[in-house]
Amino acid sequence: MDLFPKNLTAPVGRLGTAAQNALEVARFGGLATDEEPSPFEVAGEHRVYRLRHYHPDQVAPDAPPILLVPPLMLAAEIYDVSRQTSAVTLLKEHGADPWVVDFGAPEREEGGLERTLADHVLAVSDAVDAVAQQTGADVNLAGYSQGGMFCYQAAAYRRNQGLSSVITFGSPVDTRAAMPFGLPEQLAVAAAGVLVQRVFRDWAVPAWFSRTGFRMLDPVKSLRNRIDFIMRLHDREALLPREGQRRFLEGDGWVAWPGPALVDFYQQFVAHNRMLQGGFVIEDRLLTLADIACPILSVVGTVDEIAPAAGVRAIRQAAPRAEVYELCLRAGHFGLVVGTTARTQTWPAVAAWARWRAGDGELPAELVSVPDDPPAADMLPQVGNRVGYSLELAGGVGGEVVRSAWGTAGRTLRSVREITREAVSQLPRLARLEQIQPGTRISLGLLVEERRRRTGEDTFFLFGDRAYTATDINERIDNVVSGLISIGVRHGERVGVLMGTRPSALALVVAISRIGAVAVMLRPDADIEREATLGQVHRIIADPERAPQAAGLGTVHAFVLGGGGGPRDLGIPLTSDMEQIDPGDVDLPRWYRPNPGRASDLAFVLFTGEGESTRVNRITNGRWALSAFGTASSATLSADDTVYSVTPLYHASALMTSIGGSVAGGARLAMASHFDASTFWDEARRYGVSVASYTWTMLHDLVTAPPHPGERHHGVRLFIGSGMPLGLWRRVQDRFRPARVLEFYAATEAGAVLANVSGAKPGAMGRPLPGSAEVRVAAYDVEAARYLMDEDGFAIQCQPGEVGMLLSRVQDGSPTAATQLRGMFQRGDAWLEIGDLFRRDGDGDLWRVDGIAEVIHTRQGGVFTGPIRDALYGLPAVDLAVAFGFLPSGAEREIAVAAVTLREAGELRPRDITAALAALEPHQRPAIVHVVDEIPVTTWFRPLTGPLRERGIPQPGEGVGAWFLDSERDAYRPLTIAARRRLARVA
Repeated sequence: MDLFPKNLTAPVGRLGTAAQNALEVARFGGLATDEEPSPFEVAGEHRVYRLRHYHPDQVAPDAPPILLVPPLMLAAEIYDVSRQTSAVTLLKEHGADPWVVDFGAPEREEGGLERTLADHVLAVSDAVDAVAQQTGADVNLAGYSQGGMFCYQAAAYRRNQGLSSVITFGSPVDTRAAMPFGLPEQLAVAAAGVLVQRVFRDWAVPAWFSRTGFRMLDPVKSLRNRIDFIMRLHDREALLPREGQRRFLEGDGWVAWPGPALVDFYQQFVAHNRMLQGGFVIEDRLLTLADIACPILSVVGTVDEIAPAAGVRAIRQAAPRAEVYELCLRAGHFGLVVGTTARTQTWPAVAAWARWRAGDGELPAELVSVPDDPPAADMLPQVGNRVGYSLELAGGVGGEVVRSAWGTAGRTLRSVREITREAVSQLPRLARLEQIQPGTRISLGLLVEERRRRTGEDTFFLFGDRAYTATDINERIDNVVSGLISIGVRHGERVGVLMGTRPSALALVVAISRIGAVAVMLRPDADIEREATLGQVHRIIADPERAPQAAGLGTVHAFVLGGGGGPRDLGIPLTSDMEQIDPGDVDLPRWYRPNPGRASDLAFVLFTGEGESTRVNRITNGRWALSAFGTASSATLSADDTVYSVTPLYHASALMTSIGGSVAGGARLAMASHFDASTFWDEARRYGVSVASYTWTMLHDLVTAPPHPGERHHGVRLFIGSGMPLGLWRRVQDRFRPARVLEFYAATEAGAVLANVSGAKPGAMGRPLPGSAEVRVAAYDVEAARYLMDEDGFAIQCQPGEVGMLLSRVQDGSPTAATQLRGMFQRGDAWLEIGDLFRRDGDGDLWRVDGIAEVIHTRQGGVFTGPIRDALYGLPAVDLAVAFGFLPSGAEREIAVAAVTLREAGELRPRDITAALAALEPHQRPAIVHVVDEIPVTTWFRPLTGPLRERGIPQPGEGVGAWFLDSERDAYRPLTIAARRRLARVA
């Protein structure tokens, strides 16, 4: 008979067992499980990692290799947590060959806390080479969480070489798709920036910080698990199966996150979201996930709070060339790779995937192919609402404290933020613009120098496949300054620039500005000698390709810059090689003061027109700053943006809009040597372009090109430029949604800059930018070439809908070579005649009607070409359209002629032309409309009418469509010989 009843001894026994187990946990950190880690050998060592090969003696020779990559804050043992859930063992048992990248514990590795993001990506790439070499097979590169992000980045870096596939587990691509604790996005990004930049930049995120942050993601669950563990301390057998996982999460599995790697990770993938957008930088190389072409398997957790499904699924947007498959599991972040779900679903499916990629077996039924264009509900907007991945893993401590505080208030703040954020961000720029006076120091060189002081180590300039920081660019600029001074360039001198688009060209133009000299931008395809004379230059600096043109003039000193290196024989007389000048040997004179330019000082000389009609445009620093800050404000440019400039430096759109806007707006500047529709989307993805520039019809070939993989889910939000025809404007916005067209109109020398900011009225020039000169539309008689005056002799302002001359008020202290008109609307005022005819609509928006030189002078009066073009663009069959005056043989006055090209399979019918032009007054309609094979354009894509005018009116029966306006029937009819003769007689 028992001395004590069992119902009394049992609790005492459990209490004793619990105490014994608790003592073991306290002494050794956990319960002894007698489990041995899976066997592996170190197959290679590197400065940053060791390569582990698991079960090397048990893997079948033909087993497909899978290289597993851990995230930075977790040890490589994440793939071998316990015997029951060991990823490497499960992969081996299901016919795969497991390898693991072991970054070690950085805090215990020599130089480990100094590792950068590039160190880890390059280490993964190096490991791929090692596995491929040892196995003789392409590698399935797999990574969990941030390790999967490394896999994506390494695949892009390698351009898919040696890869059979990429496999990721809970790896977000849109890192703004999940904001921690419901915090407003901007606040979360800013808070993370402060934490990363000021706290962790110079050391690391310690292991305990990451571990605590992970617990705080779900404090209730963490507390429940701890209580459950304590309550079960008496039942050792029940605890042992999960003891390995518990010990891993409670301490063994966490390692430090190196500070430099964290800062780079935050800057590129949180602050600027470049995994999704493209244009991230690894060792100065520009990369984009759009270059990934090997198949991708993305494992998604439907209840994953750390990497929500939406952010993970964004890989479909970021990698349009890849075949993307998905394994969707009801699991949290950790459960994707460790636990029952991982054991029964994740790893068997991954092994089967790898065998299928090797040609062994079928694709598992649970792996679903993601279509190129998934349902809209599955896709994220280009600008996400939420931030979160790295914050949650690296900085989650204390989130619950603020969660409730941001409840109701947070919803209100988010609504207000959307309305005010863009406006508020522009206030400093607009304020600075308002403060610019004639004597204010402002110049391109000064703003580039400010960029160095503010964000010197951030990427500033992109060209080819390379990225340059603001410090890199400024160092090159200062070296060029030394070279310029050594050849005698002084403050105020005019220096000819004859270069294509290249880094040296940008450095030269900024260096000239930094000295306080004037850059005279010569056009390589124009009359260089004439432009050099008009520009009053005595030195021309050319790139090697254009050096013969400069040296051939004989009237100027020619120098070569760019393509530097060792000594070289340019084979050109009278040419000095500036690349041979050692900046260290140049003593800067006492007169040199960097960036002395004032707003009223001349900064650039540009040219327009051809031959005898070549026109000089003088741009002051103030005028350049107006365009620069105006572009930055209108396009709401920020450090998140990359502006892509494809126009040559000698064109105003590049110098004043693309370069100016990006410098003033803090955006990255990407430049291409020329525009090529076939490579546009590849470059846009590689650079991470959000704003692309254009001139005139430049985007025509892009909008008519076959669909490009990079075009799907692209990141371009704005096309900015000037001169886009109405029909092309509509097609660009239709095809490339959600991108909009932001059209500028700028009078080169005058201070007038108009912008169609909303884009709601395609074809309109919009309204003056803040800080721009006041403009008015004055009544003007185009036939008499004079202004219409009131009884007091002042010019009459046009009413809405009336066509008149656009005038720009002369701003105080702004010098100009153009003739000023005084006393136009009141005594003492001063205005510049822009030379373009405009009308103002009832809303106050301005519309360009014609250039004064383009007006067609017919017997019935002046005919405007703009309304004719716009009316014809209303026809679906019309591709491009122009209108011009033609003087028939023996005629006294011109007739109006319209020429169009047709879209593929397009067909014009007389009644369609009649209907399209019916909105115009009868005397404003063209006498002839005809189809041409091609409308020629200039090198900057402006349509040319001269060659069409010289070709004349087509003869009836020439096999082209041609129609004439039958005034008696008020309709267009096919052109006949009789009609052609009659038109010549009445002209």
